[in-house]
Amino acid sequence: MSRAEGAEIRVTNAEHRPRLEAAERILRAAVRCIVASGAAALTMHDVAEEAEVSKGLIHYHFHDKDTLLARVVEWMGQNLVMRERAALENSVPRHAIDDLWAWLTAELDRGHLRVLLELAQWRNPLVRRAIHTANLGRREASAASIERLFALLALRPRIPAQLLADVVVPFVDGLAMTMGVDPEFNPRAAFDVLWLSLLTLTD
Repeated sequence: MSRAEGAEIRVTNAEHRPRLEAAERILRAAVRCIVASGAAALTMHDVAEEAEVSKGLIHYHFHDKDTLLARVVEWMGQNLVMRERAALENSVPRHAIDDLWAWLTAELDRGHLRVLLELAQWRNPLVRRAIHTANLGRREASAASIERLFALLALRPRIPAQLLADVVVPFVDGLAMTMGVDPEFNPRAAFDVLWLSLLTLTD
């Protein structure tokens, strides 16, 4: 590669980086707006103010509101899965269930689960496809968490982890919905009951 070609690649990368940073900033701002006020109330003006960018820049990156919402779903789903996969990465048997609870508490406080549940009702096909992909990723991450937890506890489930994940993911969604309408609800008690029940399904 010539020196001129190398310089051209560095310039291209330098130009590309601000565009990625702007798109990320817009996504984060959109998520904050939706967590605060809901997806139905979201406007490009609100996102522009929150992200401190022009509305034109939002349209440049995301075209319209539905495209932005689809990207929000993708972004939240990927990050949620990444955080769940990290939850038990360095865990030890004695603290495994508490580590999983710490991850779930953080997710419930973050509010992204409620946003995903709200956007699951969105009719736009782009958003619906993004929700479907996010749900598949969440089920895979949940199955991996179940397998990891049982391995840490030296237990072998009598039911495949994927089937157990089909119980755990809706349970987590139920916690997110209930906490949104009942501030007196105790999610830790429900969480403990669920895992005690799942642990009885092992050898």
